[in-house]
This record gives sequence, C-alpha cells and structure tokens, in this order.
Amino acid sequence: MVSTEYERRIAARFGTFDQDGNGYIDREDFSSAAKALLAEFAVQARSDKGQALYAGAEAFWQGMAGIADRDGDQRITREEFVSGAVKRLRDNPERFAEIARPFLHAALAVADPDADGRATLADTVRVLRVFHVPDRIADAIAAALDTDGDGMVGEAEIIPAFARYFTVPE
Repeated sequence: MVSTEYERRIAARFGTFDQDGNGYIDREDFSSAAKALLAEFAVQARSDKGQALYAGAEAFWQGMAGIADRDGDQRITREEFVSGAVKRLRDNPERFAEIARPFLHAALAVADPDADGRATLADTVRVLRVFHVPDRIADAIAAALDTDGDGMVGEAEIIPAFARYFTVPE
C-alpha cells in the first residue's frame, strides 16, 4: 500500500516504464521503448546505435530488476517499484543514474544525428514523446534540461535530471 506523499509521487512515475500498460514492468517494456525510439529516428536495430540502445535497455532492465523485483518473477509491480525507489534509491539517486546511464547514453546517440554528444531540444522532445510524455510537459522538460541555454541537451544534463525525476518527488 502506498502510504506517504513521497511514495504516491514515485508511484505515479511507474507508468513511464510500463510501456504496454499491463500493470507491471518487465524486460519487454524496455525492449519496446528501445524499438519505438529507433523507429522514431529511423535507426536500424542492427546498426551500432541500435545494438547499443538494446544493450542499454537490457542493462537498465537488469538494474531495475535487481533493485525492485523482490519476488524474482521477472516483473516489477507498482508496489515493488515504489518499494525499490523509496528504500534503495531515495538517498542515493546517483545509483539510479548509473543504472540508467547505458540506456540514456545510447538513446542520446540515437537522437544525435551529428554525433557531437548532444541532441537538439526538438529531438529531445521527440524522445520524450516516444516515452509517452504529453507534448506540453515534454516541451517544458526539454527546455529545463537545456541548462546553459544553447538549444542543445547533453548527457551531463540528461542523466542527473533523469535520476532526480525518479528518485525525488518534486
């Protein structure tokens, strides 16, 4: 049972991972997210970028399962997600950042056509939309990620923001 305001807010983030809306997070959700992102940017799954994204998705899944899948059934329920986030990540968002880093690094590479390590705000919004973030919110998130105002978003901006989003309820 979700009891505190912090837990309620963290529980609301569950849907970001539950890509198919079946009530739990599993390996397929991570694979589906990678597939959707590759399709959005017309990147082939067998390309280096595609393979890196799938490998990053698998690493992210393994890290999440290690933190939250208490019963070992290879599915993370909302309750397991909240428990994992609250008990293991709240005081250490850097740990979550490290779990997510391979996937986020590869996702940035997919959205970075000139391979300079940064994505435009428009491409950042495209990535967020693939992950079912509503347009209005995606635009605001992309703008907030551009901390230096150059119209670009890099890994140094994305990874800490991602970790904060999933471990800090504000």
